[in-house]
Amino acid sequence: MEIQQILFYVIILIIVFDFVFDRVMDYLNSTRWSNKLPEELKGIYNEDKYRKSQNYSKENMKFGLITSSLSFIAILLILFFQGFAFLDEWIRQYTEHAILMAILFFGIIGFLSDILGTPFDIYHTFVIEEKYGFNQTTPKTYISDKLKGYMLSLIIGGGILAAFVWFYEIAGSLFWLYAWAFITGFSIFMSMFYSTLIVPLFNKQKPLEEGELRNAIEKFAEKAGFRLKNIYVIDGSKRSKKANAYFSGLGAKKRIVLYDTLINDHSTDELVGILAHEIGHYKKKHTLKSIILSTINTGIMLYILSIFIDNPVLSAALGVENPSFHIGILAFGLLYSPISTILGIAGNVLSRHYEYEADRFAAEKFDPKPLQEALKKLSVNHLSNLRPHPAYVFVNYSHPPILKRLEHMKSYEDN
Repeated sequence: MEIQQILFYVIILIIVFDFVFDRVMDYLNSTRWSNKLPEELKGIYNEDKYRKSQNYSKENMKFGLITSSLSFIAILLILFFQGFAFLDEWIRQYTEHAILMAILFFGIIGFLSDILGTPFDIYHTFVIEEKYGFNQTTPKTYISDKLKGYMLSLIIGGGILAAFVWFYEIAGSLFWLYAWAFITGFSIFMSMFYSTLIVPLFNKQKPLEEGELRNAIEKFAEKAGFRLKNIYVIDGSKRSKKANAYFSGLGAKKRIVLYDTLINDHSTDELVGILAHEIGHYKKKHTLKSIILSTINTGIMLYILSIFIDNPVLSAALGVENPSFHIGILAFGLLYSPISTILGIAGNVLSRHYEYEADRFAAEKFDPKPLQEALKKLSVNHLSNLRPHPAYVFVNYSHPPILKRLEHMKSYEDN
């Protein structure tokens, strides 16, 4: 058996393993469901709300099983019938320009994938989310989001891909150094300006009005030694009743953003507790550490890619006779998937540690009780599954389960 055939079956094995592994995780998580309100959730959920949360989890899992199964079958059919080779050959009829070929190749794949996935996305948004009282998206907003998403994919995604191909054309196997520097600079730029450049395309943001809440936030920020001028409210209710808050930016561009749904559902102390947690991430340098780790991971991945990208066997494994940068990237991405999964799990472990640290900061600098109440309220309002399987948490959760966070904050309170 030739090496390209071996690589082809390795790719198939990786895809099959990923699919089976995810389904096993889903099954393990489903074993934690219960028809009766568990003792540990009393005081958080009532019977009716808990039953609704279980139904929501079950419906989402069944829906995910259908969509993931269809995606799994589709990628296998494409690989066995050499769909990528067919697309590459078709594009070569119109251009041999490396950058144009790469943009057309991934652009067509992305567009067709999105078109095929749109009916399922519409069903999830306008049927499942509507059924459980979350959806606020109108058809007009949905279509507008789609068109803007296409525009950003073309401009940002196409621009990054074009830069990568150009770096490869001028630097060969050393392209990874140029690409690494470019991605690092772009990531830092987006960290600083995402809220001012991208968010306004989809949502309206306005400064939090003067009053009790802003005064309480500013008072806490001053006490915590956190210089904060930018506190914004975003119209999250435009799409969903689910609530959130996030911290973005670096240096003078840092800002805290509150969803309007969060403000509507929580008391002032609870909101300050939530923001104390977000400020904790900044004070503990979690954002900076994450950027550094991400930069290192990206550099390692690009270096490994540079070793294999010239190898025609990568293209041959997908049935493509003429080696090209875009086919090499695709084949490498499929083969790199297990490493990406392991790094993702490691990232989740670290992220959960960061969440505990931010909770501790909020508990020590403010008060654990308001944050505890906020987390309970958020869980109920989002119909969250509060008893996930430990294995599922280990693999998929970037945040610790709520019960674990409440338990940790209880220990801070006791101390």
